[in-house]
Amino acid sequence: MTEKKSVALVTGASSGIGKAIAERLLADGMVVYGASRRVEMMADLKSLGAIILEMDITKEEDVARVIDQILSEHGGVDVLVNNAGFGNFGAVEDTPMEDAKYQFEVNLFGLARMTKAVLPHMRAKARGKIVNISSMAGKMYMPLGAWYHGSKHALEGWSDCLRMETAPFGIQVIIIEPGVIETEFDDSMIGPMMKRSGNTAYGGIAEKIKVASTEAYKEGNGSPASAVARTVSKAIRSRRPKTRYVVGKMARPMMFARKWLGDRTYDAIVWWWI
Repeated sequence: MTEKKSVALVTGASSGIGKAIAERLLADGMVVYGASRRVEMMADLKSLGAIILEMDITKEEDVARVIDQILSEHGGVDVLVNNAGFGNFGAVEDTPMEDAKYQFEVNLFGLARMTKAVLPHMRAKARGKIVNISSMAGKMYMPLGAWYHGSKHALEGWSDCLRMETAPFGIQVIIIEPGVIETEFDDSMIGPMMKRSGNTAYGGIAEKIKVASTEAYKEGNGSPASAVARTVSKAIRSRRPKTRYVVGKMARPMMFARKWLGDRTYDAIVWWWI
């Protein structure tokens, strides 16, 4: 008998880290569903053998439709990679509460919606892996990033609780903490940040962060998205994966500084960097 292939669902698969993960899992021989709002940007994944689906993780009906389709076609999800997310930057004072709520709706509640949808059949099979793409931002901070960092800090604690809740049912929860990765993140971050805070009392800080971030994310300065994909692949293939994996440029030193040097010293390092 031919061994049944494991089924993976990757959210936010239209670009960057999500697309790289989907490509890697296809190369690993898995059945891969790639989901995103921008379905037209996943044509290359489809040509590689992925099943591409349009989905907005903030919409209950979209999530239910995708999970029902996977259940019908392949009996459920064995590996859920919660990758969809974005960075909402701007001073707290300048950011409308609607924008702040949407940051959490995508980065935390949308992810939770996906997770809740796959848990029943994972429990029924007494196995499954849930991979949450967090960030070094979940362990450190910088000015004008309160809502993004807050969402990632929340994801870290949420994932720890989920890991303990689901362990008795054979379900493993894994956190991935990327550093500076060459993706669309910098482009999508700077424009909205400057629109919100570029001409306010926080304009000087915004300009400094713009310059520092542009340099950090310049081509060749960050780590490739494939580095994260390799780490996810390693975690999925492990029978007893680590609870957290750190990957990518700047992640380890920044998280080390935040953990061990104290708030004031860390603050000084960030101000020096920007």
